[in-house]
Parts: sequence; structure tokens; C-alpha cells
Amino acid sequence: PELLVITDRLQDWYQEVLENHLYEAATKVASILQSTTRDPNGCMVTATSSPAKVRFRGEQDRAYRFVFCVRHQQAASSREVVRHRCNNRLCVNPDHLELGDRRDNLEDDRRFRARGVDFDLL
Repeated sequence: PELLVITDRLQDWYQEVLENHLYEAATKVASILQSTTRDPNGCMVTATSSPAKVRFRGEQDRAYRFVFCVRHQQAASSREVVRHRCNNRLCVNPDHLELGDRRDNLEDDRRFRARGVDFDLL
């Protein structure tokens, strides 16, 4: 019997990017990172009031998610979230980003409200 694997459109797109356009995507990531300002916490902050978006090969996604997926060569699904260890949604620093689920993200928010940023994580 065949194993049925269910993916989603976003995951399929990232897989296509990683398999066939990695150099071009890495160049786009470098451009995004170069356009940021580094804050005292080491965050690489975009000059936007909400999370920056990136357009690449006909699709659009949040810049921090694009940076994470390309840098880590991981095709995240739409069920997975890219978490900000720094709790700064404008940050695209690859070292501040990690993959998780919505439950992890909610726990991050609770922890941040209770204690603030854990600088040992950064």
C-alpha cells in the first residue's frame, strides 16, 4: 500500500524554492538581512511597522518566515509557526528564529508577559 503524505500549498512552495531556487533565495535573504538595523538585543529589525513581507517567485510570505526557511533549508508547513525567541516580530535575525507550533507560540507569549525576554536564549 502507498503511503499518503499530505502537504499544503505553502510547504510545497518552500520545497520547490529549496530544491530548485536555493541560490536565488539565499541572495534574497542576504538582501533582506542587509536592509535591517541591529538593535541593542541583537535583533535585525526591518524598517516597517508590522512584520515585513517578501515576494519571491510569485508568492508572498512574512520576511522572517522566508529567512528561517531558506537559512535552515526547511520547508515549514502552514501549521508550523516561526517563533521569535526575542519576542520582536520585526526581527529577521536567523539566530532569533525557531520553528514550533501554535501552542509553543502561545507559551512563548505567556512566558514573555511573565518574565520578559530571556537574554540567555539570544
